[in-house]
Amino acid sequence: MPRFSRLSALAAACLVSTSLFAADGATVGPHGEKPTPAASVTLTDAEIAKIKEGKYSAALVWHEMSEYTGAVDRGAKDEFAALGIDVVAQTDAGFDAARQQADVETVLAKKPTIILSLPVDPATAAAVYDPARKAGVKLAFVDNSPAGYEHGKDYVTIVSDDLFQMGSKAADAMATALGKKGKLGYIFHDADFYVTNQRDQAFKKTIEQDYPDMSIVAEAGMADPARAEEIAQGLLTQNPDLDGIYVAWAEPALSLLSSLKAAGNTKTKIVTLDLNEPAALDMVKGGNFAAIVADEAYNIGRTAARAAAASLIGKEAAPFLVVDSLAVTKDSVLDGWKASLNKDAPESIVEALK
Repeated sequence: MPRFSRLSALAAACLVSTSLFAADGATVGPHGEKPTPAASVTLTDAEIAKIKEGKYSAALVWHEMSEYTGAVDRGAKDEFAALGIDVVAQTDAGFDAARQQADVETVLAKKPTIILSLPVDPATAAAVYDPARKAGVKLAFVDNSPAGYEHGKDYVTIVSDDLFQMGSKAADAMATALGKKGKLGYIFHDADFYVTNQRDQAFKKTIEQDYPDMSIVAEAGMADPARAEEIAQGLLTQNPDLDGIYVAWAEPALSLLSSLKAAGNTKTKIVTLDLNEPAALDMVKGGNFAAIVADEAYNIGRTAARAAAASLIGKEAAPFLVVDSLAVTKDSVLDGWKASLNKDAPESIVEALK
């Protein structure tokens, strides 16, 4: 799933405190919020019955549609169905903030009780969602919230990943692949995005603290993912004997894979984040990819829907809810795909495993 496409539009300020808290081993939200497990959002049978009696409706105003968003979308729809809430509209802004604003105005004509959304540009998103907020619509967000919005007053909650956990699991997966020893390369996202920054920092911190026989000997910042192949080639030219390389997410990791193949390098292992079919296919065929760490995208949708529905009967959710993550390897790819996306792995991967 193209995680960076989801992040590239998140131009919200990355607080200094975010990096400081992340360095201490705990995920924090875009505004410094402490994480609360998604599992904390629960409903009793009586509360579910009360929600169903309300005959509420919801609209899904997405930033774009991808495999990731599709999983979030399915989770939200399944949860709304279980709660008797009709989904009356679904939109795709194509990463255009103006289009997302038009989408909100369009779905408001259907008078939804709830809107779930991921803001394309949090810095300017207040203008996008203000008409819905002023109309009394319950707003729940994925990953971020509009600048200036207050939790509990203007929106229900933000739901995202346990970011530090993802990076730490990537480090553990690398250690497993290399027998807990070796020289590593580290390609990190060199931009202020709280999601990638925390994941990258967690990988590095876990290697440094937990694996004394592993060392990061080469680092390269990646501000522009379009230059990923150039960055990978530079790293490999200067360090041809690396045992493993971490890459911030899957798409630029594929550029690294191309560089390794061009050099005839079948030894160096890659660990990255966010499920991607070509990367997973290389992994199951015994290629350079050793593991891919993924979040529970489907559960993000379910949690956002449940929290928004609960708010209709007066139950307040924590400001920043996080789902778990899992390290997907060749041995666990089928179960991992299902756990992350709530769908079967692509046929190409299933066939490669036979």
